[in-house]
Parts: sequence; C-alpha cells; structure tokens
Amino acid sequence: MLTALILIPLIAAVLVLLTPRTPGSSLPRLIAVAATAVTLLIGLMLFLRFDPNGGMQFQHIVDWVPSMGLRFNVGVDGLNIGLLLMGTLVAFAATAVSWDIKTLEKEYYALLLVMIGGILGAFASQDLFWFYFFHELALVPTFIMIGVWGRGGQRNYATFQITMYLTVGALIALAGLILLYAKMPAEVRTFDIAAMTAHFQKNALPAADQSLIFALLLFGFGILVSLWPFHSWAPLGYGSAPTGNAMLHAGVLKKFGLYGLLKVAMPMLPLGAQKWLPVLTFLCLGNLLYCGWVAMKQRDLNMLIGNSSVAHMGFCFLGLASLTLVGVTGAVVVMVAHGLLAALSYGLSGYLYAQTGTLDMDKFGGLLRRLPFIGTAFVIALFAGCGVPGFANFAGELMVLFGAWKSPVAGQWIVVAAAWGALIIGGVYMLRAIRSMLHGPLPERWATLPDATAAQRWPLALLIAALLVFGVKPGLLIDQIKPAAEKILQHATSGMPTSAPASGGVAQIP
Repeated sequence: MLTALILIPLIAAVLVLLTPRTPGSSLPRLIAVAATAVTLLIGLMLFLRFDPNGGMQFQHIVDWVPSMGLRFNVGVDGLNIGLLLMGTLVAFAATAVSWDIKTLEKEYYALLLVMIGGILGAFASQDLFWFYFFHELALVPTFIMIGVWGRGGQRNYATFQITMYLTVGALIALAGLILLYAKMPAEVRTFDIAAMTAHFQKNALPAADQSLIFALLLFGFGILVSLWPFHSWAPLGYGSAPTGNAMLHAGVLKKFGLYGLLKVAMPMLPLGAQKWLPVLTFLCLGNLLYCGWVAMKQRDLNMLIGNSSVAHMGFCFLGLASLTLVGVTGAVVVMVAHGLLAALSYGLSGYLYAQTGTLDMDKFGGLLRRLPFIGTAFVIALFAGCGVPGFANFAGELMVLFGAWKSPVAGQWIVVAAAWGALIIGGVYMLRAIRSMLHGPLPERWATLPDATAAQRWPLALLIAALLVFGVKPGLLIDQIKPAAEKILQHATSGMPTSAPASGGVAQIP
C-alpha cells in the first residue's frame, strides 16, 4: 500500500505525458486530480490503521543492488505518518486548485505529479539512498515550474536564487550523509537508516567527527528549511511560483530538512546535537523575530505569507533544539499544521491573483463582503497563523513553548522572545492584512469579482477542516507522534551524563 502511494503519482505523470496534446483538453488535469485523490485515500487509510505503539509498519523492502547494499525500503512510523497524511492532502488540494494553468498543461501536471511522488517517497523512505534520491526528484520540478509557469517581474531571479540556495543546501547535506556512511566499517556498511542508527548507538563516533557531520547536516538541511540567515530564497521563490508548486514546496517539501534532522542527525550523532543545538536555538530566533519583522513590513500578500512561513519554521527548530519530549512532539505537530496552513494560504492568494492580477494589499479592501467564502477562508488562515486556539498550529506551538521552557538547552528568555514574536509580531501583520484586504470600502474595480465556485471551494475547505480537526482534537496527531519522538530522544540523549526525556520530558544537559 505504501509503495502504491509513491508509484501512483509517478505512473500518472507518465500517463499525462502520453495524452494527446489537444487545445482545451481537460484530460491531463483529470488524470492528475484522480491520481492525487487515490493517494489521499491511501494516506487516510494508513493514518487510520496505524498503531502508535507498533513501531515501523506497512514496510516494503525490495533488494535492488545487493552487492552495494541498495534496497528499496519504505515504511511508516510515528514521525512520518502525520507528514504523509498532510502530504497527500496538500498534493490533492494543490492539483485541484491548478485550474488557472492554461499553457503547457501536460508538462505542468506531469511535473507536479513527479514532485508529489518525490515528496511522498522522501518521507516514506527508510533507506538513506532513496531518502536523498526522492528529495532530489521532488526538487528538480520546483526549479522548472517557477521558471516556466512562474509570475512576477522577478521570476527569473527567483528561479536562479532558489536553485542556487537549495542546490548548495542539498550538496552540504549530501556531504554530511556521505561522511556518515563512510564512517561505518566497510563490513557493516548499509544505507538502512534503522541499522545505521543501531550501529552508531553501539559504536559512537568520536566527538569531533560527530560535531563536523552534525554541522554539515544542520546547515545543509537548515538551508532547505530556510533557517535564518539562509532564508532569503523562500519568500521570493514562493511568491514567484505557480500556486500548486508553492503549496507543495512551502507546505510539504520544506519539511524534509526538519525530518532529516530528526530521522538521521539527532539519533545518530548525539554528541554533535549536544554541541550544535544550542546554536540552533539562537538561529531560530532570527526566523521568529527578524522574519516576523520583515513580514510586518510587506505590502505584497505572497511576500507576507512567505516571510510568515519562514518565521513559523523557527518554532519547529526551537522544538527540536529543546531536546524534550513535549518540544520534539510539538515540533512535528507544527510541521503538519504549518503544511496545511501554508497550502491554504498560497491556495487563497493564488485564487486572488488569478482573478485580479495583483497581490498588492493596498489595492484591496472590503473583499469580505464581495467574496464571502474566500474572505472567510482568509480570516481562518490568518487566525491560524496567529496561533489562535482551535487550530492545529496553536496546539503545536504551545507544546514547543512548554518544551523549550523546561529545556536547559533553550533558556527561558528565548522562550519569552519566541512567544513575543509569535503573539505580538505575528498578530500585528496578520491583523493588518485582514484590515487592509477584507474590511473598509470595496474599490470599484473589484465590484464584479466572483467568489470561488463550488469546485474551487472544496480543496480549500478540506485544508481548513484538517486544521480544525487537529486543532480541536490534537491527540489524533500527538498520540501517533509521541512514541516515535520518545525513541528519537532516547537515542539523541544517550551520550549525555543525565537524561530523562521519557519520564520527565526533559533532557538534562550539563
């Protein structure tokens, strides 16, 4: 079932390319929407059937090149089950809202489906080779789609910038992964992530090696996540990307770096984590405070969403750096919640841009009366971004703050600064966006703007429903994540003199 989840989008991409090029044909779009609908159903079935205490499940292993130890190995545990469900939901919504693509439809949907297959493969892989391969498979269409279907006067610059940043980040992370693999004795070398973790737990690398490799993984994966000060590619890149691409990249693909830190770096390199995670707590303040401040200055809606998205990644980094059970679990909840929120936000801005040709917030006003569905959805998205109770973002961010407060790594003043950034700065730019766009007099030129049709509403409504369901009942996510997060912390703190992540939820670090 899990392999089908990855293969269906890739097979559908081939089918889309084989369809005849007929002007006005909706066949490529129908194939893409049908394929992602099936992946969403599979993702939902996996989530409902997953046993939080059952360890790795739905695993599928196929020997590929036995002489080199290469195996196709996918599986589901508590860390990726929520991300896979979120990924399939965002993939379906991103495909369904791409109704405004009118040129080279075959190529667009084929690249979008390849991107979806790569994303789901990266999060499902339990083998280091496929883990990296699927990420690169998802990354390449991103660059092409911004260059071909992107928008705005800075589209070419955005394509160049995002290509350079993400390529450098991926290469730095690759150097760390290769070095990690090379540090294993030749007779036991394997790409199996679970086997590598077990090996490095029994045969810990010297502190200097761990520090070097962890730094490579932290900054390589960090660039992919838009860790401050390596974040500048993200707002412009998402703002220039076509809607479906921005929803998938900002919502799902960007979480790959965080997932890599959790899955590979922290459990295999505990001494490296001990040295570098305190540094991460300072850098994530740059995300929370600086990027939040930049978002407050924006007048372009996509640039506001992009900078806000980068700011929210600070919560994920802070949760990981806390090395507490509450904080790490909360970080994964934020990853899922932010994926849904970013997809919803870019889906809404994409609708508005397709109707008006602008995202300059100063040119709007009074849209809530003219576009009741789109306006209400914007209010919901902006409230969720502020961390208002009732949405999944609130649950995750609150857990991160509680976890970081108890952590000797983070320091309580950092938690105060992070909370101030989220509540004050985030509240200011979100409420200002609501006032500028949705309230006040409606400009005459927008007097005939149409609200979303029924077909355009339901992909966005699904994202809103998921945000509310996981917000009202966060235990649906937390119960799935907690046992896996506990295991990660046991590995990540095993080399420390005193650690009690499982019982007390706090790792004591000297």
